[in-house]
Amino acid sequence: MPPQCPDLSIVIPAFNEEKRLGHTLDRLLAFTENQGIHHEIIVVDDGSSDQTLQIAQSFGGQGVHALGLPANQGKGAALRQGVLKSRGLKVLVTDADLSTPIEDLNTLEPHLERSPVVFGSRAVSDSRVTRRQPLYRDLMGKTFNKMIRLAGIHGIHDTQCGFKLLEGEVARDLFSRLITPGFAYDVELTWVARKLGYEVLEVGVRWENSPSSRVNPLLDPPKMLWEILRFRLHHRGRL
Repeated sequence: MPPQCPDLSIVIPAFNEEKRLGHTLDRLLAFTENQGIHHEIIVVDDGSSDQTLQIAQSFGGQGVHALGLPANQGKGAALRQGVLKSRGLKVLVTDADLSTPIEDLNTLEPHLERSPVVFGSRAVSDSRVTRRQPLYRDLMGKTFNKMIRLAGIHGIHDTQCGFKLLEGEVARDLFSRLITPGFAYDVELTWVARKLGYEVLEVGVRWENSPSSRVNPLLDPPKMLWEILRFRLHHRGRL
């Protein structure tokens, strides 16, 4: 890659995040400065109706790039756009609420020596969950894990943690193949990565439940099941 490319691209999907995005960007910028990381931060505004895009744009002089989608398309679609715009040698995708603190980048990074696809996980032995989800969210997660096994994905305990680190070129190749616009993008990412021969490593991270999660416990599971079926049909015979 050309030498001017950043060492790290941080990609954040954001939908109506005006209340916390500024604080999140301050934390990310402080961390990268303290660590001496040549970076870029890409905020993908997923058709917000508040000031999310304007807040991201206000950080434009500090290595933050704001990308605005004309309408709400979903977390997977937003991340796909952001990753494909990235230039970093490594790509970190993370949520706007920083449920996993940015400092845990240092936990994932050594594992890139084993595989270019490293997932933060809340469900392995070395994870540290400081504020648990409500019971209904735990039950929804267990139901979704059964859906994942139906998709043919075994041995992964937590695809849905929003903190993932990939080698840059691998990230851009994988995300260019994804078609899932919503929350099940993680499942498709795992499935495609394995089909292309990459081991997907799960590494325990810290995690604190955000009370303002965008997941709807009634509406989203059926959508996620449909997304899983859809990507399996799409990739049949292509990978």
